[in-house]
Amino acid sequence: MADGSSAPAFRRGVKFRFDSVRNAWVLLAPEKLFMPDEIAVEILKLVGGARTIDAIVEDLAASFDAPRDVIATDVIAALEDLSTRGAVEL
Repeated sequence: MADGSSAPAFRRGVKFRFDSVRNAWVLLAPEKLFMPDEIAVEILKLVGGARTIDAIVEDLAASFDAPRDVIATDVIAALEDLSTRGAVEL
C-alpha cells in the first residue's frame, strides 16, 4: 500500500511522454504501452522521485480546487495500479 511519505518514480526503462501520432499522453514500458486517463496524466506529470505522494496530492488539490481526501484517494489508487503493472515504484 502506498504511503504518503513515499516518492513515486518511474521504473527503469519506463517513459512518460506525449505521443503526437496518438495525440495523447502515453506511458511506455518495455513491451508495454499504457494510455492513462486524464486524471492519471495529471498525476504522472508530477511523478519523478522528488515529490512525495502527500506533495503530489497537495499540488493537485490546489490546482483543481478539490477536496484533499478525494484527490488523495485518486492519487493512491492510480499509483498503486501503475505499481502493480510495473510502471511506477512507490
